[in-house]
Amino acid sequence: MVAAAPLAITLVHGVLAGGVTVHVLLGKRTAASAVAWIGLAWLTPLLGSCLYALLGINRVRRRASSLRRRYAPGTPLSPSWAVECSDQLRPLNIAAGKLTQRALVGGNAVAALRGGDEAYPQMIGAIAEARYSIALSSYIFRADAAGTPFLDALASAVRRGVEVRVLIDGFGGDYFRSAAYRRLRLAGVPASRFLHSPLPWRMPLLNLRNHKKVLVVDGCRAFTGGLNLGAENVAALTPLSHIRDTHFRIEGPVVRQIVEAFADDWQFTTGERLAGEAWYPPAIAAGAIPARVVSSGPDQDIGKIEFVTLVALGCARSAVRIMTPYFLPDEQVLTALALAAMRGVTVDLILPEHSNHPSVDWASRTRLGALIEVGCRVWYHGAPFDHSKLMTVDGIWCLIGSTNWDARSFRLNFELDLEAYDPVLAASLDSLMASQQQRRLGTEELSARSIPVRLRDSAAHLLQPYL
Repeated sequence: MVAAAPLAITLVHGVLAGGVTVHVLLGKRTAASAVAWIGLAWLTPLLGSCLYALLGINRVRRRASSLRRRYAPGTPLSPSWAVECSDQLRPLNIAAGKLTQRALVGGNAVAALRGGDEAYPQMIGAIAEARYSIALSSYIFRADAAGTPFLDALASAVRRGVEVRVLIDGFGGDYFRSAAYRRLRLAGVPASRFLHSPLPWRMPLLNLRNHKKVLVVDGCRAFTGGLNLGAENVAALTPLSHIRDTHFRIEGPVVRQIVEAFADDWQFTTGERLAGEAWYPPAIAAGAIPARVVSSGPDQDIGKIEFVTLVALGCARSAVRIMTPYFLPDEQVLTALALAAMRGVTVDLILPEHSNHPSVDWASRTRLGALIEVGCRVWYHGAPFDHSKLMTVDGIWCLIGSTNWDARSFRLNFELDLEAYDPVLAASLDSLMASQQQRRLGTEELSARSIPVRLRDSAAHLLQPYL
C-alpha cells in the first residue's frame, strides 16, 4: 500500500501535466508562453498544473462570447460623424479602424486634468448635475476622504431618480473587503464587482483585471485616463506621498463609444443590457477633435491597444514621446521603438526613477540599455510618483487612457484608451511630458550596476508577464 502511493501520485501528475500540454498547444498564441507553462506543468508535479488551472486558462473569452450571443449590440453611432485625418497619419487611422471596428468621429472636445485636485471636483460636480444616467468604472475605489464624496454624490443621484451603474474591479477594489462597494449597495446604488468570485471556475483569481477608469454622465460627458479614486491622488490630502496623474474630460460624439465600452463590461459582469436615450442620447458636437476609443482585453479585444501603438510607432516621422509609470513591454514593442529611433525619429521615454512597485523598476532596467544604444532617449523624473499614461506622435496624434506599457496592460487587463488627432492637444501633452524629462539615463549608469543588482534586475524580468 505504501509503495502504491508514489505510483498513484506519479500517474495523477502525468495525467494532469498531459492535459495541460494538450490545452496549451491548442490555446496559447505565443511559443514562449506555451513552453513556460508546459515546462512548469511537467517539472513541478501537481503544483504546476494547479497554477495553470488558476492563472493560465482564459475563461473570459468564452463567457464574453456567450453573453454576446444572448444580447444584440446597441444601435451604432450615426456614420455622419465619421471623419478622415491628415494624409500623414491616414494609414494609422485605417489600421485603428480595422482593429477596433470603430469609426474615427469628429466634433469632440478633450481637456487634460492634472491629478485628483483638479479632476475630482469636476467629476463630482458632473455627478451632481446628472439628470438621466451615470456610468462609473474604477480599478481602485476607496471609501476614504477622496472616495467618500463620490459615494455620497452617487447615492444622492439614485435618490433623485438618475440611473446609476458602478463597476469596481474585483482585485484592485480590495479583493477581500471593499468598503466602497458595501456602502454603495447599502445606499441602494446598483454596483457590481468585476470578476470577483472565490470559485476558480468563475474567476481567474488575481490575473485578469478591469483596469479602466471611466465616468460618463448623461451619455454626453465623460472622464477617463489613469486616475483611480483614492486620497493618494490628492496632493491636498497626502502632500508628502501623493501620486500625480492625468485624467481627461471628454465631450462630443466619441462619448457614445465610451458608453458602449462600459455597457459591454456591465453586461459581461451582471447580464444587464443598458439601453435607451438615458444612456445613448443623440450626439452633439462639442469641439473639433477627431477621436476614437481603443479598448483591449483578454477576450475578443486581445492586443488591440498594443497593435495600435505598434502602428503609430511605424507611422512616426519626426517625434514620439511616451510617458508611463511602468515599462515592461514585450519584444515586438521594444523592436518598434528601436526601429523608430534608427530611422531618425526622436523617441523620448519618460519613466519614474522610483515607482510604487520596485520589482517593476528592477525589471525595466534590463531592457533600457538596448534602447539607449540605438538612439532612444530615456528620462527619469523624481518624486512625486507620476501615474500618467500618455503618448504623442509627430505633434499630432495622442493616445490617452488607462494602459501601461507592460505585458499585463497590453495582454491581460481590460483597458480603455482614446486616440485623438489634434495638434493643440498634442502640444499640451508634449509640454506636460517635457516638464518631467528631469534626468537623462545613460548606458554608463546602467553598466555601473553591481553584479548582485544586475542579477536581481534580471530575475525580476523573468516575472515580466505577471508584474
